Amino acid sequence: MKRTPRPLGTLRPALLAVALLLAATTSSVAAADDGPGPLGVTVPAAATAGSARVGALFSGGSDSGSGGLEGGHFCTASVVHSAGRNLIVSAAHCLDGGGTLRFVPGYRDGTAPYGIWEVKKTYVADAWTTGQDEDSDVAFAVVGDVGGKTVEDVVGGDTFATGRATGATAVTVTGYPKSLEAPITCTNKPTVQSPTQQRIECPAFTGGTSGSPWVNGDGEVVGVIGGFEQGGNTADISYSAVLGDEAAALYRTATAGS
Repeated sequence: MKRTPRPLGTLRPALLAVALLLAATTSSVAAADDGPGPLGVTVPAAATAGSARVGALFSGGSDSGSGGLEGGHFCTASVVHSAGRNLIVSAAHCLDGGGTLRFVPGYRDGTAPYGIWEVKKTYVADAWTTGQDEDSDVAFAVVGDVGGKTVEDVVGGDTFATGRATGATAVTVTGYPKSLEAPITCTNKPTVQSPTQQRIECPAFTGGTSGSPWVNGDGEVVGVIGGFEQGGNTADISYSAVLGDEAAALYRTATAGS
């Protein structure tokens, strides 16, 4: 499970700095065909237009300014394109707990360079709500406007894509470990875990990275960390449900409600 309990604690302790060093020295140096290489290496995420769409989820508070972030982030989410321009995607196990949630895109070192966006409504599949089905561990949330602008107006949004074959291209995974105050990123090719689950080998994705998007070279979100073992019980391998008909239907419902 790569979610960190709100607001304190880490489910999976790890020596993150050591893991990043090992990743840099032992992983493949083959270039990714649809993303920045090398493959299977986890590094700090640079501040770019793409990484700005990924943010940390915080619980509690209602400030829409740039403060009040102390207390810890517990999961990751990212902006996906929608008609309302106000939709984020994450893992269902990150968004099913209720309470006040805030999304901070591009969060770094206690600052909110693109504002703090309060979650107004969440959309979780019935199969997750009733039975925590690992194949349904994806969810959406609508966030409120800030200063008369939507979150997509400010940082843009990636396309939420379903029906993509696992491993057809490399993907870039970006997320926020609980133990860090800035995002990490890794590019690799997913492989098949089961007909409904996919996995990716990327070191150092520890507690807090649940909900991290898997983005291909076309700017499409084709997975989010979650699913099997709610994202994985080791730092080096992460999972996602295969995004199919159920995820597509949930996205349509969330878009209609945004």
